[in-house]
Amino acid sequence: MKIDRIDAQILNELQQDARLKTTELAERVCLSATPCTRRLKQLEDAGMIDRYVTLLDQEKAGFPVNAYISLTLEPKSEATFRRFEQQIATFDEVMECHLMSGSHDFMLRVVAASLSDFEKFLQKKLIKIEGLRDVQSSFSLRRLIHKTALPVKATM
Repeated sequence: MKIDRIDAQILNELQQDARLKTTELAERVCLSATPCTRRLKQLEDAGMIDRYVTLLDQEKAGFPVNAYISLTLEPKSEATFRRFEQQIATFDEVMECHLMSGSHDFMLRVVAASLSDFEKFLQKKLIKIEGLRDVQSSFSLRRLIHKTALPVKATM
């Protein structure tokens, strides 16, 4: 989807504060409320805006542990990958799952309240998935950068 300067401004403002009232948003992007509402609806209908969420502080919410897990599956088949994707989607601890290029098939970001809870996740859930051949975990010691806003620019 091509977006102009005003659409980019709308998206950038909402990425910083999704609770903005339409009148405040319109003022920030130098529009009146009606055209701003119309543009917002077009962005939503086009799927540019996926959803509106509240971001929690991960540590204050009780999940200070961030683990990154590289996984390899065997056999390498569409059915094996599909089964894995269906199972991994049921685990609340899994925040992200990416199909990867390179030496591993998938990369997960998992959160836990403690290392003990992470171990329970690993032993009672993850390694029970059929087809897992290799699992390598790394832990984040400290988050240096955490962005949620995409660097949206006008494309017109």
